Amino acid sequence: MLCHTRKAPLLILAMTIFAAEGRTCSVSGIVSNTDLVKRADSVVRATAVAYARPPQDPRIWTTGEPDSRVRFDVIETIRGQALRDVILPGYLVDTNDFNDKPSPYTFVRPGGRRGSCWANSYRTGAEFLLFLVKTRAGEFTVNWAALAPVNEQLHSAEDLWLIWVREEARKLTNDSRH
Repeated sequence: MLCHTRKAPLLILAMTIFAAEGRTCSVSGIVSNTDLVKRADSVVRATAVAYARPPQDPRIWTTGEPDSRVRFDVIETIRGQALRDVILPGYLVDTNDFNDKPSPYTFVRPGGRRGSCWANSYRTGAEFLLFLVKTRAGEFTVNWAALAPVNEQLHSAEDLWLIWVREEARKLTNDSRH
């Protein structure tokens, strides 16, 4: 009996740990690429520059929201509030994570398909198209449209995804003038 009494707390602890780590993204629908452009407070093309706050323990990565923050220099404001820079939760990496779907994208890049709803890694020096929404705390986030292409890495300034988003933003601007 004593043996079972000691194992029960360990079993409960193990179940709790594995249940927390085993959570995956579950959504009832993905925001359309057109709605991304409409609903974002700001859409910017930006370069991942450096950590604003590095990870507390670089050996531990989460597929959820990291404790580290990445600073981006904004190159172009496509729609919404003009920004000079933006800081987002994430990790800096030295590998590419381009979307493997055809443009215009309707689904998150591969880095966001590994258990969470969001891609959270950014190649240092690479450009990204960021669909930003302001949180209640007044900070910007890309974590507002689960499994959507809210922070895609760009191939160039003439990336097909970027061109498509620019055109959609232009349509919205023209529609609002009429």
